[in-house]
Amino acid sequence: MSARRDLLEQQALIGSIQPAVHVPQNWNYEVEAPLFKAYAHPPHDVGGQFDAPILYEEKEEEQWEANVYVTCEVLGWRGVWNSEERRRRADNDLGYALYLGIPYYGRWIMAAARMLVDKNHIALTELIEKIAEVKARNAKK
Repeated sequence: MSARRDLLEQQALIGSIQPAVHVPQNWNYEVEAPLFKAYAHPPHDVGGQFDAPILYEEKEEEQWEANVYVTCEVLGWRGVWNSEERRRRADNDLGYALYLGIPYYGRWIMAAARMLVDKNHIALTELIEKIAEVKARNAKK
């Protein structure tokens, strides 16, 4: 088997166990090595994978990033969630496309929004209306 074919099979297997497309499993006592490797491979674990070289640049933190950080910390202080829930929702549960396509603090705020809706602190419609209100307010500027 070629390395590319192995990689495609592994990605398909990893994709099949993502929460959004979960397929019921027959949990016997032995798990085949490729399936175990898929279960043990979160999307943020990219060690050993091939990638193009990237130029490292220092980046100033933007105000929205600081606001997201503080918001998420306050949610933790208030007991709404803990750091492991944030990490799980912002890193592991997104899948490759969203993980690689959203900025670091973008994943944090997305995780916070999902958590607030999932735990019934706010309604999904309330969140959608607030996002539309903020977009309209920023469009006027």
